Amino acid sequence: MTKTCFLILEDGTEFKGRSFGYETDVCGEIVFNTSMSGYQEILTDPSCSGQIITMTYPLIGNYGVIAEDAESTKVHASGLVAKEYSKTYSNFRAAMSLSDYLVQAKTPSIEGIDTRKLTKIISSKGTMRAGIFFDKKNAVERLQAHPQMAGLDLASEVSCTEPYIFCQKDNACRVAVFDLGVKTSILRLLDKAGFSVKVYPAKTSLSQALDDGAEAVFLSNGPGDPEAATYAIGLAKDILKKRIPMFGVCLGHQIIGLALGGKTYKLKFGHRGANQPVKKSRTGCVEIPYQNHGFAVDYDSIKNINDIELTHINLNDNTVEGLRHKELPVMSVQYHPQASLGPNDSSYLFEQFYKMATERRQ
Repeated sequence: MTKTCFLILEDGTEFKGRSFGYETDVCGEIVFNTSMSGYQEILTDPSCSGQIITMTYPLIGNYGVIAEDAESTKVHASGLVAKEYSKTYSNFRAAMSLSDYLVQAKTPSIEGIDTRKLTKIISSKGTMRAGIFFDKKNAVERLQAHPQMAGLDLASEVSCTEPYIFCQKDNACRVAVFDLGVKTSILRLLDKAGFSVKVYPAKTSLSQALDDGAEAVFLSNGPGDPEAATYAIGLAKDILKKRIPMFGVCLGHQIIGLALGGKTYKLKFGHRGANQPVKKSRTGCVEIPYQNHGFAVDYDSIKNINDIELTHINLNDNTVEGLRHKELPVMSVQYHPQASLGPNDSSYLFEQFYKMATERRQ
């Protein structure tokens, strides 16, 4: 029998619904994602750590859960919110229902609420703390005691604990991936681009990666406040000093922006979804990549730094989406350029990074 539960926001707004996941109270930052599919990739994206995800598409769970589509080894999102959960699923690749998957992962979820109303609240008031509760007693007080996302270092919490080789090729350019919350699909595209890929915990020193033969560095996506990841900012500064080819994505992009002398800030409700328009500054061409971030590089803090070129800009709000150093082999983008989930528009960036890295070998 489905159990009644509640979604409560820190401003006191309350939604009554039904559980379709693990039955326990949970708190986190409430956000919304505009993707029409890809709930499994979103749930397993380490960038979603500490967040309760609201899917704006009304029907969730209709194609079940597919083991190969996971972006990491576990669910990182704190909870899931849906308008309607599909009790039946149809997909020849599916291994189980979304409900069973969430129960197995001990992740609470709620359906049967007005997600359109919830999304409008988040859009107007901004992201805030929220919780899925089976016991409403002192819910708002519990939320107010829960840490806010600003100031949190979550990258070190989701990072791997030991280095590991993802792929190895004879005589290939060797890239060190610093795991701030890396997605498996990104590692696959680095492999496809031609790299030998070794992944390192977030707090690994640059010297260790160089001792292992690293010729280029990739700073991954990840959760939390970039300014709180001081170890990653220090790492990026060391890479800049040594003029090592470097590519950063999402949190990695923000870290590079900070290392180059810029600042970051928290967006009102972030960019989360597979339908975000981005313009390339050099050509004026537009691509539609997937995005999942709540912080951004402050344009005013970098516009007067002569060494930085703004390469990509968000057409919805004119926020910074990409940077390149004019002299050093350094590039970064705010969005997730791999096609999982989302279009293939931005996959060329991995090829550009490989070319940039291999040119330094000559």
